[in-house]
Amino acid sequence: MSPRPIAVLASGAVALLILTGCGGSDSENQDSASAPTSESPSAEATENMNSDTNVKALPLGDGKVSKKPKRGYVMSCNDTFNGEGSQTDGPWISDDTWNMDKKPAVKGDVKWPNAKLTIKTKGEKRVISGNGLPDQPTGKFPVQESDPSYQYDRNPNSIEKQSVDWKLTAQPTEAKDPTCLPMNTIGISLDGAAIFNALDAMGRDAGAHEVLDECWGHPEKNGSYHHHTNPSCLDDGSGDEHSPLLGYVLDGYGIYGLRGDDGEQMSNDTLDKCHGHKHEVDWDGSQQDIYHYHMTYEYPYTVGCFTGDPLQIADPGQAGGGEGDGPPPQ
Repeated sequence: MSPRPIAVLASGAVALLILTGCGGSDSENQDSASAPTSESPSAEATENMNSDTNVKALPLGDGKVSKKPKRGYVMSCNDTFNGEGSQTDGPWISDDTWNMDKKPAVKGDVKWPNAKLTIKTKGEKRVISGNGLPDQPTGKFPVQESDPSYQYDRNPNSIEKQSVDWKLTAQPTEAKDPTCLPMNTIGISLDGAAIFNALDAMGRDAGAHEVLDECWGHPEKNGSYHHHTNPSCLDDGSGDEHSPLLGYVLDGYGIYGLRGDDGEQMSNDTLDKCHGHKHEVDWDGSQQDIYHYHMTYEYPYTVGCFTGDPLQIADPGQAGGGEGDGPPPQ
């Protein structure tokens, strides 16, 4: 599945509108077609990766959970993890590493023509509204018994519309101290899907253990389709340039793709404890020296902790929320 470019328009107010119109829809009118078993959801996404990233032996992130900011860890608001996850480890996991190229993808080609995401900058606020449906095809969920992935991960959840109505700060600043990440939405990607942290409901490395679709997404129990890792169907730009903006985190900062300046592959060694850094990037239509996060192939994949003060999500497990200030409860 080829990554699709996403454009952010800027002229005083920044506006992004995603409205898909290719067969299928939400759970009421979705269009599902069978697709061949996928070798790996990462196949096309890794074509132009830096040669020093070994996706065949990625370090397993199990146990890398902290109550304090720590590079390469998830600073989690949770002390215990009592949820359910994949039923058994697949052969792509070996000791303390996992092979991205050997991991299967959930079959399916379900399209969502009612997907909607609107992003506008109004004064000091970035107003984001949508319905949580992705603008690219997904796998068929719940995972079907006929799907080879079923033997490893029997995800019983369906993709459902969500309520996304956020007012993020358009001028984010670093908080006095980083804050922890909840076990639900921490941001939104430009394909309209939620971004979750790197943990599954059992507190393990979700990227390694959970079987995802070709765009590296799946739904949770409330129907929120989300990414724990790099959304592989979004266009990450050319290999010798800085990756484009791929989404927004709840503290208002942007999250960019896999590469930094001059196409350098980002990793835990090149990023800080929250999985970001500060330098000039394309932000709201101009080059600005601003903090931002990066996606990586390496756990924790997206965000390790909130650098700024995050918007509070109204209902845990949902992709909706209202205007709010301050960090989540500790």
